[in-house]
Amino acid sequence: MASKNPGACCVHASLHEGEPKGQHQIVAGVDTYVTGVENGNDNIIVILSDIYGYKFKNNKLIADEFARLGKYKVLLPDLAEGGEPPASLEFIPAWFEKHPNETTTRIVKEYLTTLYKEATPKFLGGIGYCYGAKFAIEQASKDGHFDAIAIAHPSQVSIDQVKALTKPILISAAETDPIFTRELRWETEETLTEIKVRYQMDLFQGVSHGYAVGGDITNPSVKYAKEKTLTDQLAWFSRFK
Repeated sequence: MASKNPGACCVHASLHEGEPKGQHQIVAGVDTYVTGVENGNDNIIVILSDIYGYKFKNNKLIADEFARLGKYKVLLPDLAEGGEPPASLEFIPAWFEKHPNETTTRIVKEYLTTLYKEATPKFLGGIGYCYGAKFAIEQASKDGHFDAIAIAHPSQVSIDQVKALTKPILISAAETDPIFTRELRWETEETLTEIKVRYQMDLFQGVSHGYAVGGDITNPSVKYAKEKTLTDQLAWFSRFK
C-alpha cells in the first residue's frame, strides 16, 4: 500500500478563522461549494475533500484561497451523497459501509465527465486531502480527467494506483503519519521514479496527518506547513495550465 486506511487522526480537527465566500450550487448534478466564479471556466480546480466533507468550514476556506490567489474557479463537491462525516473513530467503519470506495469512485468519475461537457475547461486540476487523495489519483491515470493533481497526507492509496499514474503529481506529507508512513513514502517515491511520471514530494517536520486541513494553526509549525502546502499547490498547477 502507498497509504493505509483512515484512522483516529482523520477525525480530529481544529476550526480555522474566517467566513467562506462562495456558495452552494448544483454542478454536474452534485451539490457543490463553488467559489471564484468570476474567474470563468478556463481553469478549474476540483477539491476532493477529506472525510469531513464539502460542508466543513476549513475545506471551504481552502477553496476560497485557491480562487483568490490562483484565479481559478474552485469546486468542492459532495462525495458522500449527503451523508454526514463520522463523529469519531468508532463510527468510521459504519461510515465506509454506507459510502464504499466503489461508490465514491463512480461519483467522482461521473462528476468530472459531466463537468467537462458542461464547462469545457482548458485546464482541470485536482486536489485530494486524506480520503479524497485516492480518488484524485484514480483520475490522474491515462483515462482520468485531471491534467495534474496535488494530494496531502493521503489514505487508502494502493501502490497499483500509483503505478497507473500518467499525470503530474505533487505530494505533501507529514513527518508524523501512521497512515502515510515513512516506508510508504519511500515506496511511493521509488514507484514514481520507476514510472517516470513528473512528481514532487514535500515532507513537513513537526506536523501530523491532517495538518493541511484540520491542523491547529496556533502552532507555528502547523501554520507554516499548512500555508506552504497551499502555495506549493498553486505553484505546481501554474506549471501545467
